[in-house]
Amino acid sequence: MAEITDEQENARTSSQVSDLSLNGCYVELMNPFPYGTNVLIEIYTEMEFLETRATVARFEAKQGMGLTFDEISPHFASVLSKWLRQARGRKAN
Repeated sequence: MAEITDEQENARTSSQVSDLSLNGCYVELMNPFPYGTNVLIEIYTEMEFLETRATVARFEAKQGMGLTFDEISPHFASVLSKWLRQARGRKAN
């Protein structure tokens, strides 16, 4: 689960995240933010969360948007790396 906030418009929405990587993710939304929008994204699991600023790099009307992460703090970078290692482990099984 993710919460995405367009800080300029103070618009907040919830969504599912897919294609998570070290550089960004895809967010499924019926009303994605426009290309180039700067957002704050918070991604949650049952045990942890990640928070970082990102920019809309890909826009697909009524489907979603691709986000490119800005600089991630060391703490959240380690959380993201852990999630990606766990996902690779599940795919290998």
